[in-house]
Amino acid sequence: MTTDALLAQISEFMNDRIPFQRMLGFEITQFSPERGELRFHWRDDLVGNAPQQILHGGVTATALDTAGGLVAIAAMVARLEQPSETELMERLMRCGTIDLRVDYLRPGRGQTFIASATIIRSGNKVAVARMELHNDSGTHIAFGTGTYLVG
Repeated sequence: MTTDALLAQISEFMNDRIPFQRMLGFEITQFSPERGELRFHWRDDLVGNAPQQILHGGVTATALDTAGGLVAIAAMVARLEQPSETELMERLMRCGTIDLRVDYLRPGRGQTFIASATIIRSGNKVAVARMELHNDSGTHIAFGTGTYLVG
């Protein structure tokens, strides 16, 4: 199976079968070794500051972490040479966040939010990604760095 086909299967699984991502309304819009991206829409139940109607910081952090995980997983899959389904599943089950740093730049306001990530380094065991969150007007809301176990 090609890398693109594997990534399409993983993306479909993440969009449809991860309850927390579905609850937050995350939709993966780009999933490649070069870039991971997801989008979600404003909802009243995602508010962290009710008087000012600002997105909860935990939602921001989760969106950044998810985008970083996407690009880390995609980079790991691209490094594998014709993995068996068993090998791929074993690798995916071992993936996880080691460290996450989030810098909040502006209040989380907007109708749609876009979390994107690029890979800084992808090794056999660990990957590092840089992530950003923007709203639909292009306002830069937060950025982060994530370190992920991928092997």
